[in-house]
Amino acid sequence: MTSGNWKHKFINPAQVGGIETAVLDNGRGRGTRIAWINTGTGLRYKVVLDRAMDIAEAFYNQHSLAWLSHLGVAPPDPSTDRGIGWLRNFGGGLLTTCGLTHIGGPETDAYGERGVHGPISNLPAELESILQPDPAAGRLEFSLTGRIRQTQVFGPCLELRRTISGRLGEARIQIRDEVVNRGNTPAPHMLLYHVNFGWPLVDEGAELIWQGDWQAREGENARIFRPENDFRKCPPPLDEHAGGGEEAAFIRPEADENGQCVCGVHNPALGIAALIRFRKEQLPWLTNWQHWGRGEYVTGLEPGTHPPIGQAAARARQELLFLEPEDSRIYELSLEVVPSDSEYFNSLPTHTSTHQEH
Repeated sequence: MTSGNWKHKFINPAQVGGIETAVLDNGRGRGTRIAWINTGTGLRYKVVLDRAMDIAEAFYNQHSLAWLSHLGVAPPDPSTDRGIGWLRNFGGGLLTTCGLTHIGGPETDAYGERGVHGPISNLPAELESILQPDPAAGRLEFSLTGRIRQTQVFGPCLELRRTISGRLGEARIQIRDEVVNRGNTPAPHMLLYHVNFGWPLVDEGAELIWQGDWQAREGENARIFRPENDFRKCPPPLDEHAGGGEEAAFIRPEADENGQCVCGVHNPALGIAALIRFRKEQLPWLTNWQHWGRGEYVTGLEPGTHPPIGQAAARARQELLFLEPEDSRIYELSLEVVPSDSEYFNSLPTHTSTHQEH
């Protein structure tokens, strides 16, 4: 909103933007609570209140930013927290939260059984507040806050308090998470933000932006993440990625002088870039997931406390985090859309000076 030119020209803030809550009434998602958020800039997105306040569809003008699976939005199903059950209820979307005690594949050890990426994204939020913008009163900010509880009797008792916020006139999503141990014993903690970009933002020739030393999850068996490959250019759909074909790289992202890391996707044909900003001290790892199957054409950029190696491996490496009773950790990240010709985008450091870890 340019300064001053909107005054006395509308009376209802919803004409410009804001938050609208609803309940889906058809298909598998029937009964699921959502909130549509319109930033007034062309950026609008759907928050799934019943799925940890994750983000499903997201659009910038006519362009979709997010990848959606065949499933789309579905109600939470805590029973999927076994084996690969998580995949049966994974709708994709711009953001799926993983954790709060495990990120990675299914595993069982002396500390229990854990399914893919933990249960948090299959838990509903208790909505705490909705703050609408009120331009006439001088308030352009809006926010949505809720609490998600991942608990069990005699077990870890973690609470995620999430606030999604923004400002009319800014194509940006701000996320602030606080994870608190509400139990009376130390709790293991892992967290990953599974950000999934799809077509048309992700297309042949689109460019992946990240900086840092990296290693291929598949090691010597990697086909994409090899030093001789240009794995930062999105390819056409690949037959070898049919079904479960995929690869990932674990990255130690580089931070600027303020401790901020930036990653994202740039599509020069569309003239836009979608960028993620996060703090290195909070989220010291970044995973780049690439899955170029026909009809399942997606890349993920995933800031996290760990790479998705699982709780058992993190424990064995003595890298697993623990929260003492009543202790908490804060995580802040933003997702924004910027024009390719903007001064901000062109001031970003080059993304080509990265090295493979051995």
